[in-house]
Amino acid sequence: MSEVVRLYQYKSLLSGRRAVSASSLMAALEISPATFKRDIAKLRDQLHVPIKFDRELGGYTLEQGHTDTELPGLWFSQEEILALVTIQQLLEQLEPGLLGSKLKPLKDRLSQLMDKHGLTSQDIAKRIRIVHAGKRIVVVKSFEAVAAATLARKRLKILHFSRQNGKTTEREVSPQRLVHYRDNWYLDAWCHLRDDIRNFSIDAITRLDVLETAAKEVATKRIDEAVAAGYGIFGGSPKAWATLKFTPERARWVAGEQWHPLQESKTESDGSYVLSFPYSDDRELAGDIMRFGSDVEVLAPADLRSKVQRGFLEAAAKYV
Repeated sequence: MSEVVRLYQYKSLLSGRRAVSASSLMAALEISPATFKRDIAKLRDQLHVPIKFDRELGGYTLEQGHTDTELPGLWFSQEEILALVTIQQLLEQLEPGLLGSKLKPLKDRLSQLMDKHGLTSQDIAKRIRIVHAGKRIVVVKSFEAVAAATLARKRLKILHFSRQNGKTTEREVSPQRLVHYRDNWYLDAWCHLRDDIRNFSIDAITRLDVLETAAKEVATKRIDEAVAAGYGIFGGSPKAWATLKFTPERARWVAGEQWHPLQESKTESDGSYVLSFPYSDDRELAGDIMRFGSDVEVLAPADLRSKVQRGFLEAAAKYV
């Protein structure tokens, strides 16, 4: 009898009103005292099963009111089932093509549990909506191969298209972690061509092969220093601090946003909002600033101010 099947048997054996002795449980399950002790410890400590020993009755029982609980991933209360189905809906809507099929067995099981408790997953789906903006299409097989190599600690040989210069480069990389950022997937990896940490957009990988070579391990702290210290997905070690001033009207929204963990801010007497934070690459930052139009002004540094100014002037010239 497998451990999972055996653990299920405890529920049926303990679901009656009378307490069941340890010897009766061991005989019914055909297990040794050592296995019985391990089972009880796992049921209580890891699976949070409300099982207790009643000294007066001389046996084990389930706490009153908990005889209809399920084992996890199957031992859930009604509230836990609702929470898990909500999470499942969020994940499915977040990336249906990549995660939907993998989550189907869990979704089916949760649906059964929901029905048992008078809830329906369809109602949950109607009440949750995720709106995507700027989401790029990722080939499912490519994502699965990158994810598998990342978890198995294997190197990848990839052809990666750079949107910055329009060139495709063949690289051998050691994947470190997957990053989901602004509705798109990226790969933080050690690039053996550049001998440094790089960030790759998975949808820009036009071809890939999983190699048998073990991936080079890079400390998480070093990865964070290389790609997470600055602003946005193009992190890296900060080279400057951006200081932005938002109009009082726009401040009502921006004041509640976090642009960077190390950001500094203040509200002026006229209601305008001044925000400062470190950055290393201004590509994404300039675009984010320009989407606010006349509601924002770059105060510093000078080169970022000039870049945004040129961008606005070039855009205005198209409407002359």
